[in-house]
Amino acid sequence: MIALSLVVNGRAVRAQVEPRTSLADFLREQQGLTGTNLGCEQGVCGACTLSVDEAPTRSCLVRAAACQGQSVRTIESYDQDEIMAQLRQAFSAEHALQCGYCTPGMLATARDIVIRLPQADDARIRLELAGNLCRCTGYVGIVRAIRRVLDARRADPA
Repeated sequence: MIALSLVVNGRAVRAQVEPRTSLADFLREQQGLTGTNLGCEQGVCGACTLSVDEAPTRSCLVRAAACQGQSVRTIESYDQDEIMAQLRQAFSAEHALQCGYCTPGMLATARDIVIRLPQADDARIRLELAGNLCRCTGYVGIVRAIRRVLDARRADPA
């Protein structure tokens, strides 16, 4: 077992983990944070994407022990986040939500796009979403939702 100390959703966490425990498994099984979904468990589908030190991260590929001292943010922590609220509203308005399995990872990636690439065009949005698979929507609504938030933030930067 390895002693682990990190911040999860703004809360200091100390735990013991097996060296092979993925961050996704640690969060789901030991922290009860089941909003992080597991799909392929090979880093291909993006369903497990969350934020580690403000960067989108596929939590199925990262060992929990490798996150020592880092800050992890899961979908459960965004209730008071303005950008995430805008994204959730836009995803609903643009019919970007269907089965919902990819949604937590898709929203984590979308939030990163809004923050890091405020001038992104549709082609760049699609490129950034390439690591997040959705078998239901065809991405049109997802791209429109992200575009809606980017456009609204450019129109009202306050």
